[in-house]
Amino acid sequence: TDWMGRDMLLRTLAGLSTSVLVGLLAAGVSSIIALVMGAVAALGGKKADAAVTWLIDLMLGIPHIVLLILISFALGKGFWGVAVTHWPSLARVVRAEILQCKQSTFVAAARRLGQTPLRIAAKHMVPYVLPQFIVGLILLFPHAMLHEAAVTFLGFGLPLGSPSLGELLLQ
Repeated sequence: TDWMGRDMLLRTLAGLSTSVLVGLLAAGVSSIIALVMGAVAALGGKKADAAVTWLIDLMLGIPHIVLLILISFALGKGFWGVAVTHWPSLARVVRAEILQCKQSTFVAAARRLGQTPLRIAAKHMVPYVLPQFIVGLILLFPHAMLHEAAVTFLGFGLPLGSPSLGELLLQ
């Protein structure tokens, strides 16, 4: 038990379940942002590519924990700071894979056969990018969970009283 007589095993399990849920939600939101940004950069033309690449470089240029604290402070306490800061590295991977797929011979052959860009994206690009996207999504999960605990420990994450691994570290 802790100093107030509460069961630490139950608090740890409740905190773990909260942190896992926040990690899953943050990884899902970040991966969707990464997919959209990577696709816009790869398929949107030179200006869109330059804008998205600049935004990715800006996000990666700021130390991650500082960025987490700034966004959590601006958006209020909660998981949103964690959810909107983990997308840049996956967006780079998605952008690179789409650009590589766009230059491949099977996409050029499909284009010459008269397939629409939407059909080419659905039949050729999505299966080509999906494995890297899933691996990136899986790798975002523990990273988001760790950062949620760190930001909560520092006082900028989940509100006090909600069970979390970061709050248990305060004890």
